[in-house]
Amino acid sequence: MKINEITKILESWAPLTYAEDFDNVGLLVGDLNSECSKALVTLDTTEEIVEEAIREGCELIISFHPIIFSGLKKLTGKTYVERAVIMAIKNDIAIYSIHTALDNHKNGVSHEMGVQLGLKNQRILIPKTNTLRKLTTYVPSVSVSKVLEALHSAGAGAIGNYYDCSFSTKGIGTFTGNDISKPNTGKPGKPERTEELQLHLTFDQNKEMDIIKALKEVHPYEEVAYEICELSNINQDIGMGSIGELEKSMDEIAFFDYIKKHLNTPHIRHSNYLGREIKKVALLGGSGSFAIKAAKSNGADVLITADLKYHNFFEAENKIILMDIGHYETEQYTKKIIATYLTKKIPNFACILSQQSTNPVNYS
Repeated sequence: MKINEITKILESWAPLTYAEDFDNVGLLVGDLNSECSKALVTLDTTEEIVEEAIREGCELIISFHPIIFSGLKKLTGKTYVERAVIMAIKNDIAIYSIHTALDNHKNGVSHEMGVQLGLKNQRILIPKTNTLRKLTTYVPSVSVSKVLEALHSAGAGAIGNYYDCSFSTKGIGTFTGNDISKPNTGKPGKPERTEELQLHLTFDQNKEMDIIKALKEVHPYEEVAYEICELSNINQDIGMGSIGELEKSMDEIAFFDYIKKHLNTPHIRHSNYLGREIKKVALLGGSGSFAIKAAKSNGADVLITADLKYHNFFEAENKIILMDIGHYETEQYTKKIIATYLTKKIPNFACILSQQSTNPVNYS
């Protein structure tokens, strides 16, 4: 199959429109129209990973972190980034990065940490805003069922745990077609009045093109009147981090041992113990100092993340325990999430997990 067929499947799951503005996601190296029979899934793309892809006969590397983050002005092989990119190009290996598009998925990086810890009632810690849209259109009463069915199939009207949602208002539509018009009812040049329903449906922004296409395909009118507006509402299905509860409260010391065992982390940097049991746990894979405020406001007993700086630990203010377990450690399950999804969606496609640890940090 072609690489663009694989990326479309990935982007229907983790749309690139939900990646953070600072990020560099999507196809970074290669041609979308190239054929691909096997892909290697990894957390990072390094020279060693490209060599592994060559050995395994892979034409595509699907990497969580982007190997090219800021712009490359030259390719001379002086840095590990340049060497990895050059090696990939020489061997016709494409590189795709998913990064914060998956970070913002409700069942993404942070959620998987919660699964490993057995957390219950997980929800997004920092839901995104301005990712929802509302479609308003006007449909003759006799065609409403057909139009709604098409819009729902395209993804409109899904709100949290509910689907096929809409709101309608009855009214009278008026129009007059010109000499070359082909009105569904009435005749050109004659004013027409018809009973219509005004339909309102919300949808995720990444589905806008499919929804408009579906609307125009099934709407009976020659000219389809519709409006789309951006909603500032939070999107409970898109956002950073996760928060959930342990099955049973746990002593602080026992909880630290539990984290080391279940998240396979040898060392933990943390703020002061608070002398109370742990029940509600906030998680954010990767660099997560920006989640401290949200974790506290959501009543979390602990925030598990990475890359906290010295002064970040003061922000705990004896209200929460901040735990830095390491960047790699918070994202170690990511490649398995990606590979599992692709294997389920494309059972006959060869998708393999990299056998290498790309963690650049060592502990002594």
